[in-house]
Amino acid sequence: MSILIDQHTRVIVQGITGDKASFHAREMIAYGTRVVGGVTPGKGGQQHLERPVFDTVKDAVRATGAQASLLFVPPPFAADALMEAADAELQLVCIITDGIPVQDMMRVKRYLRRYPRDRRTTIVGPNCAGIISAGKAMLGIMPGHIYRPGNVGVVSRSGTLGYEAASQMKQLGIGVSTSVGIGGDPINGSSFMDHLERFERDPDTSAVIMIGEIGGPQEAEAAAWVQQHMSKPVVGYVAGLTAPRGRRMGHAGAVISAVGDTAAEKAEIMRSHGLLVAPSAAELGATVAQALQRVH
Repeated sequence: MSILIDQHTRVIVQGITGDKASFHAREMIAYGTRVVGGVTPGKGGQQHLERPVFDTVKDAVRATGAQASLLFVPPPFAADALMEAADAELQLVCIITDGIPVQDMMRVKRYLRRYPRDRRTTIVGPNCAGIISAGKAMLGIMPGHIYRPGNVGVVSRSGTLGYEAASQMKQLGIGVSTSVGIGGDPINGSSFMDHLERFERDPDTSAVIMIGEIGGPQEAEAAAWVQQHMSKPVVGYVAGLTAPRGRRMGHAGAVISAVGDTAAEKAEIMRSHGLLVAPSAAELGATVAQALQRVH
C-alpha cells in the first residue's frame, strides 16, 4: 500500500499546457502515473501530451473520473484554482506554486470548511516538491529514480532534504512507501500530523522520517502527537541550525520569531517526545536504518 496516491489514481494537471507543467507531466507519465488529462481555461477541446485538455476542473472530472490534481498555476490565480478543484470534489490536490500570498491560503483553508470532513479535498503544498509513492505514481517535481520502493514514509517541509533522505536510504538498501513534501510556507494545505496519521494507518509503512525547518510550531505539535498516538518509530530532523533569529531563510515560513522556533529547540522537543533525531543532514539514512533495527 501507500498513502494518498498509487498506480490506479487518475490524475489531471491544472495548467498542463505551460512549459514547466508540460515537462513534469511528461516525467510523471514516464514514471507510470495515470495522467488522464489537463485543464487550461480557453484551451478546452485540444490535445496536449496525447491527453485531452478541458476548460474547467469540473469538465475534466466529469469526462475522465479524475481523483487528484497537480497544480501549476501562477501565484495570483492559485487560490481560485484550488477552490475550483475543491468544488469539483477532487480527493487530492498537490500545488507546487511558490509565492502564494498567505492571505490567499487562509481564504482557501476557510473555503474548504464548507465541505464535510469526509468530502473535503486534501491539499498538499503549496511551495512543495509533491508526492511520490515509490514505484507506483508521482504527483510532483521530484527525480523519481532516487526513490526505491520500500516501507519508510517520508514527510518533509524541505523538498531538497526529502530527496536527500530518499537518496541516502536507497544507498543503504532502504525503500520508501510514500514521500510527501508539505511545503515551506507559513500556511500549509496539510500538516505533518495529517500525514503522520495516514502513515500510522498504512500497513506497509514500518517507520517514518519527519524533516522540519526553523519557524512555526508544526514540528513540536507533531512530536507531541507522535508520542501519544504512533506505534511506529519516527525519525526527526530539523534544518537550520545556524540560522540567525529574525531573518527569513529560503522558505517563507522559515523564520525564527518565537521561543521554540530554532532548530536546536525543535530537535530537543522531538527528543523529549521519544523521536530518534538525526544529528545532521548527512546522517538521515543512517538514523532511519537505526530506527528500523528497533522495529526488527
